[in-house]
Amino acid sequence: MPGMGLTAIGLAGLTLSYAGIAHTFIDGMHALTGLTMFVGLIFLAAGILDGGVSTSNRAKATTLVILSIALGFGMYSMVLNTSNYTVTIAGILMAIAFPAIIISYLYMKHPTIAKPIGAIVSMAAATGIIMWVSFGIFSAPDTYMIPQQIGVEEPVEDLTPSGPIFTIEILAESVEEGNPDYDPDVAIVQQGHVIEWTNADTVAHTVTSASDFGETFDSSLINAGEVYTLDTNDLEIGEYEYLCIVHPWMVATLVIEAAKEPTKVIIPEGAAIPEDGQIYYDPEILDITAGTTVVWDNVDTTVHTVTSGIAPETDGIFDSGMMSAGDVFEFTFTDAGTYDYFCTFHPWMVGTVNVE
Repeated sequence: MPGMGLTAIGLAGLTLSYAGIAHTFIDGMHALTGLTMFVGLIFLAAGILDGGVSTSNRAKATTLVILSIALGFGMYSMVLNTSNYTVTIAGILMAIAFPAIIISYLYMKHPTIAKPIGAIVSMAAATGIIMWVSFGIFSAPDTYMIPQQIGVEEPVEDLTPSGPIFTIEILAESVEEGNPDYDPDVAIVQQGHVIEWTNADTVAHTVTSASDFGETFDSSLINAGEVYTLDTNDLEIGEYEYLCIVHPWMVATLVIEAAKEPTKVIIPEGAAIPEDGQIYYDPEILDITAGTTVVWDNVDTTVHTVTSGIAPETDGIFDSGMMSAGDVFEFTFTDAGTYDYFCTFHPWMVGTVNVE
């Protein structure tokens, strides 16, 4: 009876504490009632082994209370618990409880056969443990018992800046004080462009905003041959002085202007026919400022190209490739100069862009 009473009291306390019904000294109740339950189980087991199971009405009532609490709390935890281990732990507990109950009953009713059956159960348990460990070693014990969630790869967002490219070169031998450093020294760029600084020197440099010591933009070290890109959409319209923090005499200026509408050049209908008075690119001579984007629109009914160079030689600065009827090609002129171009299919079609 003491064992059954202590077990019932301990199990009831555990149920109250884990169910969140009792909120006073909750951590202490966990420990105290758990200890009470285990002490009660020890007394209960000793009493059963010594004198058998009591058949009194009090014993039956206490047993019914213990079973009711255990089953009720067990069902509660099985329903609400989301742990992957719940079923496994319940199975382990039943695997321990059933043989213990059977052996206890045999010790009471048939003590002569209890020892052989106990030995058989012990050997079976040992065999099961050995097999479990063995299969776990060969089947990776961290995965074969625990359900694994199949990982789903999230799409990776492409954060690479996009837009027309404006190139700036960190010149060779710019490490020497007094030598030209950034080219162009004053870069006028329309907002929306992507600026690319290429280090053509043999030592590392930086591109660092000067007024705030790199708060606005900072490339960190750019090794020889490397490129640093900056999306001008992240910058406000205005003037920015920048320098190399390794060689602070290297200073240049970046001017961000409001985006301009592209300048359009039309490839008119009939441009493929070499006739006097025929306009091949309209306008054939275009005057723009550095940083302007030019768009060629093929409104003819045949294929053309916009290829830099003097026919038949190309210089590789820009090339539209084959433009079918209705296609457009755009190019941003970042450097001052004169740019001749022609159509590789119809080399009498020529045009010029003058950039200031």
